[in-house]
Amino acid sequence: MDSKLAIDGGAAARSKPLPPNYPGASVIGAEEAERAARVLQAQSPFRYYGIDMQHAVRTLEEMMSAELGIPYALGVTSCTAALVVALKALGIGYGDKVIVPANTFLATPGAVVASHAVPVFADVDDSLNLDPDDLERVLDDEVKAIIAVPILGNPVDMDPIMAFAKRHGLRVIEDVAQSCGATYKGRYAGTIGDIGVFSFQMNKILTAGEGGAVVTSDPLLFERAVRYHDQGLFREQARYGIASPEEEHAFLGQNYRMSELTGAVLVEQWKKLGDIVSRMRANCAAIREAVAAGLPGLKFRRSADPAGDIGSNLGMVLPSAAQAGRFIEALNAENITAHLLYGGRPVYMMPQLFRQRTAERSGFPFDYPFRRPVVYREDMCPRAVDLMARTVYMPVSPLLDSRDAGEIADGIVKVGRSLGL
Repeated sequence: MDSKLAIDGGAAARSKPLPPNYPGASVIGAEEAERAARVLQAQSPFRYYGIDMQHAVRTLEEMMSAELGIPYALGVTSCTAALVVALKALGIGYGDKVIVPANTFLATPGAVVASHAVPVFADVDDSLNLDPDDLERVLDDEVKAIIAVPILGNPVDMDPIMAFAKRHGLRVIEDVAQSCGATYKGRYAGTIGDIGVFSFQMNKILTAGEGGAVVTSDPLLFERAVRYHDQGLFREQARYGIASPEEEHAFLGQNYRMSELTGAVLVEQWKKLGDIVSRMRANCAAIREAVAAGLPGLKFRRSADPAGDIGSNLGMVLPSAAQAGRFIEALNAENITAHLLYGGRPVYMMPQLFRQRTAERSGFPFDYPFRRPVVYREDMCPRAVDLMARTVYMPVSPLLDSRDAGEIADGIVKVGRSLGL
């Protein structure tokens, strides 16, 4: 291989770019099209009634429940919707605080605000996930829940988080948007906390373009989730064996119902989950092993359970933000996609959060007179500030073969050696 970097005029490690970072979309085929066509041909795209019902959403829910080993699954319109539904199922609302990790997508704290509560931010550890040891710092008696987010396929260290929550009477939501198929100590992410949420948006592990799901083992939480996602109704009580009289249990909700078209695509996508994850894991492991051999001084993102990581991304921790920037630029010139997640900045530094701006003129729900005011500072989560700016991610497609993996590893080693890593 040419040792001269492509960015300096040398030959690139790869002759073509990596596949786009859309794992589920990259394996969409005739199966998804045919099942969606059956829904259209049946003239029944609504999940609860129609002319010739195909029950695609119900089938998806049953498949998820069986695979995840959890009794209740509910298809919804997006993972943001799933988060709102989960928060409402838990009774979270105005005057409540919810602990959110500093490293997550805007939708996580945004859903808290949409539920009329306020996010408070905990720092990350060297897994770039929520640091259990930082929970105490942001805890007060106005905090009611914790949202744990396994970022980019890497499981969260759930045992200490669950122990902390139990000790303080808090509820735990798992936001598994980016990590469908990840496990922690043999249990699927999303099934360990009180309630879990999944995403099927375009660049997720499985996709229908948009879509989400809520899962739980608690029948009361499930009943409330179903009602909130369907205008306060619970249409299928007999299906679940849950008696929920309207006069006693109904409350006002919203419309977050998944359509049969979305469900149809996801039934076929769900069948492919095992293959997608096994391919990503194998590719990521091969690349990491070769890179570690060639660059023994390079640090990788830590995992709380390496066996449970789905291998969707290889996280490499550079010594400084400046070196991370040069590393990314050089890798992309080699046709090896690399980037910082969320621009390398904690989510609370986004202006709408940092300045606590909402659509309401009063600043609702930030206007609540909290006993301990919610104030965001740039440096309040120093490990996130540090690590996010120098952790470089390379997406790992399920479409890669052994030749691709070898070229990628060689290219990373080439760039790393040139930069003195």
